[in-house]
Amino acid sequence: MTLVAGVDTSTQSCKVVIVDAATGATVREGRAPHPEGTAVDPAAWWAAFVAAVEQAGGLADVAAIAVGGQQHGLVALDAEGRVVRDALLWNDTRSAAAAADLIAEVGAADYARRTGSVPVASFTVTKLRWMRDHEPELVPSIAAVALPHDWLTWRLRGYGPVGESALGPRLEELVTDRSDASGTGYWSPATNAYDLDLFALALGRPAREADPSRASTPASTGLHNSGDPAPVVLPRVLEPGVSTTVDAETPELRGSRAGVLVGPGAGDNAAAALGLGAGAGDVVISIGTSGTVFAVSPEPVVDDSGAVAGFADAAGAFLPLVATLNAARVLDAVAALLGVDHDGLADLALAAEPGAGGVVLLPYFEGERTPNLPDATATLSGLTLASTTRENLARAAIEGMLCGLADGLDAIARHGLQPRRLLLVGGAARSRAVPAIAAAVLGLPVVVPEPGEYVARGAARQAAELLGHSTEWPLELHAAVEHPVQPQVRAAYAAAFAGARH
Repeated sequence: MTLVAGVDTSTQSCKVVIVDAATGATVREGRAPHPEGTAVDPAAWWAAFVAAVEQAGGLADVAAIAVGGQQHGLVALDAEGRVVRDALLWNDTRSAAAAADLIAEVGAADYARRTGSVPVASFTVTKLRWMRDHEPELVPSIAAVALPHDWLTWRLRGYGPVGESALGPRLEELVTDRSDASGTGYWSPATNAYDLDLFALALGRPAREADPSRASTPASTGLHNSGDPAPVVLPRVLEPGVSTTVDAETPELRGSRAGVLVGPGAGDNAAAALGLGAGAGDVVISIGTSGTVFAVSPEPVVDDSGAVAGFADAAGAFLPLVATLNAARVLDAVAALLGVDHDGLADLALAAEPGAGGVVLLPYFEGERTPNLPDATATLSGLTLASTTRENLARAAIEGMLCGLADGLDAIARHGLQPRRLLLVGGAARSRAVPAIAAAVLGLPVVVPEPGEYVARGAARQAAELLGHSTEWPLELHAAVEHPVQPQVRAAYAAAFAGARH
């Protein structure tokens, strides 16, 4: 049996799964928590990775490994490989004004054309501008900028801060992949190249892509002879199927050894798409605290409205994505209001008729990202003496949440994609009511995979492919649902939205 490992360095924790490369069967796994907060010292990620590997039984018998992880975060390193400041994570919104400034300077349409996306506060480029504006004293010390999964891959391979790693701070050995690079706001999925002018506009410093042929020279930091700061090093972007290796054993990482193949890794959504085996015609809807809708596309997507982010995927194609702020927590709020748990909410919702007797919930409890309504609040309409029942309120909550996600599906479909089925994942997907109502609201067959670590599994699949294994791994299903479409639900939602906007 050939074993491979996949890693998910997420916002909340580090997960390591070790699987049979031929079948995808999980052999063992480990997990360790990350600290809370939106700004984190990456040293905590390394400690969690070491602990998760230990819990998973070590890496001594692993032939290849890859790392998936949270997109967008900013890891700024100095010449000695040390972080300049705590990493700013994707969910750190202090850079919202910086995003607006950059869009005003470049133009939304030009940003979309050059990078596939219009930046929002989560994107790395906006965090660079925030640093330039609010921490200018730190900017001259930045020697390299990486993403969370880039940094952990670098450490795994044996590189890192002076005195803390076997091979030291060889910044030229930083690597990333297309999917994570496409979330920076200064790399183009269409051209497979950095847009260095956009980077310089954000930070006020020039940059260049890492070049491993220069790895034996001193780190490219400090000042040129002219007195100008040297270009900031950006990770080399690896194509799918291109590997690096562990270049030195790290004693604290049990079983680490030189020569093990290391995949490019991926951003979390792209890794999840790999782990789910998503292909042409598949749309993944993830219902967690926030919601995401994404699909595999053979062509790059450019949406200058900013509704659809034109990301790359981890297999050489593209991954248009829509994010919503209001997803499972809508159900949390209404379940609490009705005094039931999630099973009770499902029972109530399934006891109501489609359309909830005319009751409609616009679920923008804390503003919304798609559509862009940051100051919106939730609205409940259509209440009559007859329709005001606990069952209808429960049904309206689920239908309203799903209608918001359906708007995201429509935005992706407008770019030429033809959805044929929905893969529903996330905590709310396991509700008895949500998949059935989703099929009726969205008008597509719905499959619910068994709960699993699909980001880590996607990274493991990438690792297996480096070894030449076919990875048509079976997807275990929790449920599969088809239901006649109920167009009146979305029509009522659209009417309520139009009324609320006026």
